[in-house]
Amino acid sequence: MNQTRTAIALAVAATLSMGAFAAKPSMSVPATAAENGRLWFVELAGVPVADGRARNAVQSEKAAFRAAVAQAGIKFKERRSFDVLFNGFSVEVDAANRLKLARLKGVKALYPVDIIQRPAAAVTSDTAPEMAAALALTGADVAQNSLGLSGVGIKVGIVDTGVDIDHPAFGGTGTPGTTPFPSARVITGYDLVGDNYNSSGTAEQQIPVPDANPDDCGGHGTHVAGIVGANGGGIKGVAPAVSFGAYRVFGCAGTSSSDVIVEALERAYADGMQVINQSLGAARQWPAYPTAQASSRLVAKGVVMVASIGNNGPLGSSPDALFAAGAPGVGKNVIGVASYDNAQRAFTVADTPYGFNPATGSPLPPLTGSLPMARSGNVTTVDDLCVAVPAGTFTGQAVLVRRGTCSFFIKASNAMNAGAAAVVLYNNQAGALNATVAGTPAITIPVVGVAAVQGAALDAAIAAGPTTLFWGDQYVGFPYGTGGLISGFSSFGMAADLSIKPQIGAPGGAILSSYPLELGGAATLSGTSMSAPHVAGGVALILEAKPTLRASAMKGRLQNVADPKAWSGNAALGLTDYSFRQGAGMMDIVSSVTTTGSVSPSELSLGESAGGPSVKTITVRNLSTSPASYTVGHVSGVAAGPNTTSGTSYNVSGTFDAPAAVSFSQSALNIPALGTASFDVTIEANATLPDRSLYGGYITLTPQGTGTLMSVPYAGFKGDYQSYQVLTPTANGFPWLATLVAGSYTNQPGGASYTMLDGDIPYFLMHLDHLSRRIKLEAYDATGALVGKVSDDEHFTRNSTPTGFFAFTWDGVTYRGPTGNPVLVRTAPNGVYTIKVSVLKALGDEANPADWETWTSPPVTLARPEKQPTRTVAGK
Repeated sequence: MNQTRTAIALAVAATLSMGAFAAKPSMSVPATAAENGRLWFVELAGVPVADGRARNAVQSEKAAFRAAVAQAGIKFKERRSFDVLFNGFSVEVDAANRLKLARLKGVKALYPVDIIQRPAAAVTSDTAPEMAAALALTGADVAQNSLGLSGVGIKVGIVDTGVDIDHPAFGGTGTPGTTPFPSARVITGYDLVGDNYNSSGTAEQQIPVPDANPDDCGGHGTHVAGIVGANGGGIKGVAPAVSFGAYRVFGCAGTSSSDVIVEALERAYADGMQVINQSLGAARQWPAYPTAQASSRLVAKGVVMVASIGNNGPLGSSPDALFAAGAPGVGKNVIGVASYDNAQRAFTVADTPYGFNPATGSPLPPLTGSLPMARSGNVTTVDDLCVAVPAGTFTGQAVLVRRGTCSFFIKASNAMNAGAAAVVLYNNQAGALNATVAGTPAITIPVVGVAAVQGAALDAAIAAGPTTLFWGDQYVGFPYGTGGLISGFSSFGMAADLSIKPQIGAPGGAILSSYPLELGGAATLSGTSMSAPHVAGGVALILEAKPTLRASAMKGRLQNVADPKAWSGNAALGLTDYSFRQGAGMMDIVSSVTTTGSVSPSELSLGESAGGPSVKTITVRNLSTSPASYTVGHVSGVAAGPNTTSGTSYNVSGTFDAPAAVSFSQSALNIPALGTASFDVTIEANATLPDRSLYGGYITLTPQGTGTLMSVPYAGFKGDYQSYQVLTPTANGFPWLATLVAGSYTNQPGGASYTMLDGDIPYFLMHLDHLSRRIKLEAYDATGALVGKVSDDEHFTRNSTPTGFFAFTWDGVTYRGPTGNPVLVRTAPNGVYTIKVSVLKALGDEANPADWETWTSPPVTLARPEKQPTRTVAGK
């Protein structure tokens, strides 16, 4: 086995994201840049109803909490209350009162309520068979046509923007506003927010106005539901006979919030959903996050939970790197789903097909015809066609243009104004190109995008002589495009606890599905939002075929027979993609139904390699009535270097062909009918791989004779996980002691005095480069003696960019003891203090000082004004 490493170049995108600011030394930063806000989940100490507790006991605990809040004079606004899947509340509270809430007896933890962005936007509308192409990638077409499966009798919950009840895809009349709800296929649901709701909008928009009818005016939910089970209007989904529950958590525009999601899950559970799809999430979260907790509890209660893993890959709209997987997808036993690109329409040049993605804002290419090709630059041009060229330069030609420097609209406009009949844009980095050329004046010629390697081949052909492009109606995948390879926007795992995420993948890049009738009736969207419903629909087909299959066993059933795909960075090298980005591989519905074996565990989370090789036991069960034999093998996946810590976005620092050393206690298994066999696998990280990298691969079980090929993904962390530096300074020299004045935090490196009135309280700004198990702030007096704790937060996220920060504060009160049972709560008297910040690293040992990072603040002087005595004036 090759034990050397090979570095592989992989370019990534970088854009500014929330919580970031100019990377230069600064003494003040805008308060709006802080990544923690006023909305919080409050988790109480007792378990919720789903864990076996009586509802009246849960509600009594809440009543006691409310009484304690009133007695303490804490000011906050209760948003929502949860009993079944999560025991607690969501609240709106300022920083000082948040500290008071955290000090109340019976409070287990506080988590930020994340703003949930509206996922994916339409990139084109068309009636071409993109859905059919996607169904073929997972075997859904064969499951329908050869196995006779349709999902009939299975109830699937869609937590999203609602579903267009009138759409023919769901048995509607086809005329807006004329189909009664519930309908024949959308049998239940609820609108939790109303049309005007926007969690990031005005005060009025942030007030939900629930409605009994979860009709969709945004589009995303209708598209997702169509992938799961459309059957009409020219569109057929994965499971065309399922029944739907629609739970609307978005208004017609704008964002939602994670507390609305938890309420929707409680409703879906009450309505008896067997499968719930969540094409949404909050990036960079722990499995303890409330939406992940609630989803995990649903699996324990018999509901199969499917969730998108996130669109924070290198080519995503908010690019990120390792450990970006989002909640609820990171939840235990939640099936987190990655995205593969769909099969693509293709044009041909010299009999070679070139899969492409149509650009948003331009007409679709014709299905027939040909054009001579020209190029405006070459593969080294960084600003290709960013400057206008003379009219007539490209008359009647399809112009090849390289991405870079200026917008796609400018490039397309310059080509069109020079007489071009079409534009072929090609990427300047790995991955598919999904371009937008919308603008004024509108682009009136077809514009398509291809991958960098395709662009290079076309550039060479044009340079060699006359070249002709032929439009066609065929669909292709790799090696003629990016179809069947991981989408550039799909997020990396693992989860913060080093569990494998995602679990599996499905088509999510360029999927045609249903869309609200008022918005055109059909649209093509891209995102892990689109891959998750492929899996939810696949689960429905499997449940129809295997009605006794437990919800907790569904993940393994899918993973055992999934198909790992080639590395999307350069698939021609023959390397297998990251197991911590594609999970077990592309879903295979037919094999999930017909498999004659099973493997457990279905995934191996190896943890950190600092403790030496990992030894795991794998058990194979023969489900057939005949003996079965398997050969045990190993396929390595590419590894990813640690995240970069500079620039405007996190990036993977390198991709490596560095196979782990893998050995087995036995290389062949002979299993009797309906019997089992076990073997041990020993996996050791490649010593040449950089520390803090993630590595992975697949243990394979190849049948000898008849049987089903099966595999088990594994992933691990190279080195000591606690070697991650969490508190990093950035260019601004964090952490800071700061004051907040007129909407800006100002650094106070020499210390500062605070009146503790009207918001004049100390703030502590820190940048967190990795997720933390615990962040504790403690106050010490001028003699160095511990006064008490200021705050104590568990399962904390990391910043979304290398320049972001979080703001912590102190209201002048300290306490002793654990969160939920504080003692010696007291107001610190006026005087000089220092605040010690202690960060316990992910999976760190609280008893090991090496697993903590600390920082001590400059002097903090509490200088509350003394009350002035009342004076009596003579004669008054």
